[in-house]
Amino acid sequence: MSKHNASQMATTEDRMAHLFTPNQVLGRLQTIGCVAVEITQRCNLDCTLCYLSEHSQQVRDIPISEVFKRLDAVVTHFGRGAHVQITGGDPTLRKHKELIEIVRYASAIGLHTAMFTNGIAASRQLLRKLADAGLKDVAFHVDSTQRREPYETEEDLNQVRQEYIERARGLGLMVIFNTTVHRENFADVPKLVEFFTANADVVGLASFQLQAETGRGEWRSRDAEISQKTVQEKLEQGVGKSLPWGVVQVGHTDCHSYMPTLVTNGEVYPLATNLNFFSDFLNDFQGMAWDRLSGFTHVAGSFVSSVLNKPRWWPRLIGYLGAQLKDMGADIVRSGGRVHKLTFFVQNFMDAEHLEQERIDGCSFMVMTADGPVSMCKHNASRDEFILKPIVVTASDGSTAQFEPLKWTKPRDSNISSPLSKILTG
Repeated sequence: MSKHNASQMATTEDRMAHLFTPNQVLGRLQTIGCVAVEITQRCNLDCTLCYLSEHSQQVRDIPISEVFKRLDAVVTHFGRGAHVQITGGDPTLRKHKELIEIVRYASAIGLHTAMFTNGIAASRQLLRKLADAGLKDVAFHVDSTQRREPYETEEDLNQVRQEYIERARGLGLMVIFNTTVHRENFADVPKLVEFFTANADVVGLASFQLQAETGRGEWRSRDAEISQKTVQEKLEQGVGKSLPWGVVQVGHTDCHSYMPTLVTNGEVYPLATNLNFFSDFLNDFQGMAWDRLSGFTHVAGSFVSSVLNKPRWWPRLIGYLGAQLKDMGADIVRSGGRVHKLTFFVQNFMDAEHLEQERIDGCSFMVMTADGPVSMCKHNASRDEFILKPIVVTASDGSTAQFEPLKWTKPRDSNISSPLSKILTG
């Protein structure tokens, strides 16, 4: 490493030191929040808020060998067990045979696989095949930016959400719902929380993503009233109680808010309420991990089993469980013992023209490109630079060829430059 690079890394580490708090999950239970691997740029919706490029529909799907290469790079950079998003565009627009092969490969090399889709082409049959191939999570993006006719409101769109829930029910997949929060649906957030809570037997995570000005969407920057804090307040209205935001920290505090909860008898209870307890837990059990798909009973059992090997934790465990049962006990009885996990997540993406270097340096949501991992916000702000760049592809026999992403036929006049060169040179 050169002196310049070493100095630059040290400066970055110094600048990010304040994020390494005792309650920071990354670096303890996880190396990274998640890494996106985009397998197509094509989409079958035209949303008012969109991170895709104006050229996305003309970009060819990258070769499957390049997809495998990027999945390998996720393991190299972040290790086995890292969470990878198979995404796009919409990944279901790729040949389904290839999509299944991609999920199978990612699972085989030890990645926790999730597919991010608008759900239109995600049939139950396809979801079953993907689950058999090793898919762990399916994330459906459904909201009023998508102009799905005849649905006009978020409440109307609950019909779509319910249909997707039933498609995935019983397949062993954790269901995630992504919702873009904008001026038109900001007031609807509490009702959406109620819907996700009512379906917590299948829905494991509800992500609320703040409107950002990036990509090809028609709408621009969000209204000042929409912020992490105000969305948190809307979530609290939905659950009917205040929530201990900040106890669990995942990545940069200006980017994410993470709230793990338990749901029983329709009531929501935060899982981590005491900062000191959670920080000490991370310090003593940072090597422990469990599958997010595991039920509450399995997770609780794993937690208790680990703690029993550390006697000094016994009094604290008894106190913690006692407090939880005191709060939840009556509802657990009324529900017949049914308890479900449901995590609420607030994602604050940056506008393309207002990137903050500290947040890029501390990014926990990366995109794996041909040249390595890049912050999602930085990637979206300069998407054409990544998706239109020619790729050198290596065949199984060791030969190489250049893959041109843009669909176009070179004119006979060799003096006419390609649309790619015009885009990249301005």
